[in-house]
Amino acid sequence: MSAGDNSQNRPRLSRAGLSPVHQVEVVDNLGRRREVFIPGESPLTIKVDDREVVTLMTLGTHPEELALGYLHNQRLIEDIADIESVEVDWERETVRVATRHGQGIADLDEKLSRVTVTSGCGQGTLFSCTVDKLYEHKLPQVTVRQSTIYRLIEAAAPLNPVYRQGGSVHGCYLCRDGEVLMSVEDVGRHNAADAIAGRMWLDGMSGEDKILYTTGRLTSEIVMKTAFMGIPVLISKSGVTQMSLELARDMGMLVIGRAKATRFLVYNGADQVVFDAIPDPQATQA
Repeated sequence: MSAGDNSQNRPRLSRAGLSPVHQVEVVDNLGRRREVFIPGESPLTIKVDDREVVTLMTLGTHPEELALGYLHNQRLIEDIADIESVEVDWERETVRVATRHGQGIADLDEKLSRVTVTSGCGQGTLFSCTVDKLYEHKLPQVTVRQSTIYRLIEAAAPLNPVYRQGGSVHGCYLCRDGEVLMSVEDVGRHNAADAIAGRMWLDGMSGEDKILYTTGRLTSEIVMKTAFMGIPVLISKSGVTQMSLELARDMGMLVIGRAKATRFLVYNGADQVVFDAIPDPQATQA
C-alpha cells in the first residue's frame, strides 16, 4: 500500500488489535455438537483528552485506525498533526486520543447535542457538522473501465477471512484500478470504512485515484464517508438507498451497486463508465 510521507505528523499508536473470531460450541439440526467460529464484537469508547465522544461496537482488529477515521470522517478533528497519541485499553474498553494542545474538541457539547443515529448493521452516527462540511469537498470526475470493475471484484473476493470463518461481518476495500490496497472487515460497514479512512489519514494518502468497494448496502453515511476520503467512485455488492443516491448525485460520485461477478448496476455516473467488456451477442449465440 503506497503512502505519502506523513511521518512528522504521525501520532503514536498502540497496536491493540483483537483476534477477529472466537470458537464456540453449537448443536446442529441433527442434534450433533460442533465447534464453529463466530466474529467478535466489543464496545470501544472513543475519548479525546479524556472527554467521551462515542461508543462504537467493533470487531476490534483495527481500533486505532477506526478511532482516527471516525474522528476525521465526522469532521471532529481536521488535522492529523493535532493528535499526539492513540492508545487502546481493552480492559476499560476505551481508546484515548490525546491532542497536542490538550484542549479536546472545540464546541463538543454543541456537536454532541446534534447527533443522528443512522440505521443499519451496527448503527452509525452523524454529527451536524459532518453534513455542514460535506459540500466543501469537490470530487474529481473520473472514468472507470468495465474490465477494471470486474478485476477489483475478483481481487476482493478472497479477502474476507473473517466472513468465511465466522460470517456476520462486512468488508470494505480500498482499490486503485483493479488492485486492492487495503481491506478491512468489521461488524458494520461504516466501521470498516472509518478504519480505511484512518489509515489514509495517517499515511497522507489521496483518494482521488481510488475506488471504495464494500459488501454492504450504500446508505447516506457511506456516501458521505467516501466523499470525505476524497474517493470519487463507490461500488457495492449490495444495493443503494434513495438518500445515498441523492447525495451521490449532488457530489458527482460514480455509484455502482449489485456488483457481483460480471453483473452490476450504475446508479449514477453511467457516462463515466467505459463499457469495454460487453460480451459479443454473436459469439454468445455461437
